[in-house]
Amino acid sequence: MNKYMVIERFKDGCFDAAYDRFHIEGRLLPDGLHYVNSWVNRHDSICFQLMETADPALIDIWFERWRDLVDFELYEID
Repeated sequence: MNKYMVIERFKDGCFDAAYDRFHIEGRLLPDGLHYVNSWVNRHDSICFQLMETADPALIDIWFERWRDLVDFELYEID
């Protein structure tokens, strides 16, 4: 299982919409992508998420489900 740091930058005005979707639909993770932990900065503009998966292609599927509200950066952790 590989670990990844995901940096989510909420698009202008989309923080509340992202959290509304999360509370209604959950994280929208595809099977095989696992949430480990997350932190939001004090300005509510960036969320850092630690994820695990054996199949990194699943991350792209997850990103597509949120791309209307969030811009992503992805870093594999050794």
